[in-house]
Amino acid sequence: MIHTAIVTGGNQGIGAATAKALAARGVQVLVTYLRFVPAPDPSLPNAYFTARESGAEEVVAAITEAGGRAHAVEADLADVGTPARLFDTAERVFGPVDVLVNNASSWVQDTFLATEADRFGRVLRGVTAQTFDAQFAVDARASALMIAEFARRHIARGGNWGRIVGLTSGGPLGFPSEVSYGAAKAAMDNYTLAAAHELWPHGVTANVVKPGVVDTGWVNDAVRAAHDVSQPEDPAGVIAFLCSDAAARVNRNVITLH
Repeated sequence: MIHTAIVTGGNQGIGAATAKALAARGVQVLVTYLRFVPAPDPSLPNAYFTARESGAEEVVAAITEAGGRAHAVEADLADVGTPARLFDTAERVFGPVDVLVNNASSWVQDTFLATEADRFGRVLRGVTAQTFDAQFAVDARASALMIAEFARRHIARGGNWGRIVGLTSGGPLGFPSEVSYGAAKAAMDNYTLAAAHELWPHGVTANVVKPGVVDTGWVNDAVRAAHDVSQPEDPAGVIAFLCSDAAARVNRNVITLH
């Protein structure tokens, strides 16, 4: 059976590596992305800014050259109409979607403290309505709406096989210096694990991967000195496994990588 996946935030980092890993297993992949210019931060490598401003042409080309099938769509997940449009596009290009990877993030560092930088020298902002909205619109609400669209279409067509994976960070005890990011990811965790329970009778598993510190362009020398840094291909391999037949009995987990 040929599967079709939507991978959000698939133009760089873990999303790009996941799209390639899934395609290598024969999965057709709709790669979604949104180009944007991050706020200035002299502590971050130039690779971070280059990655955020890039399209997904290179990802699609790499998959196609390797014999896979991929299609890219630029879309703003903060728009509540985006999930339906993405599923419509995937169905038109490939067919019904049975794999969903909620990887996209609108990462912003904020804090309750009166400080302008974290211990790695990265710019910090105070918690505001703007930092809350930026994170929750994409990491929490969009993930929930993507799962809802997946579930509605899956059940309506009588689907009996599906995979959902979310990418998280922080944890239930909070994420100092990345307060809204951690809170939004905690909400995404809960949505995903609730889906794992509700959609299991319909053949769908849903799991969350906490990848640890991954060099997706943002890792500076201070971060590298303090952490065991992995590469995007490391969590991508785990995600691809969770989206396979071999992971049929793996459900409702938060899988922490090191």
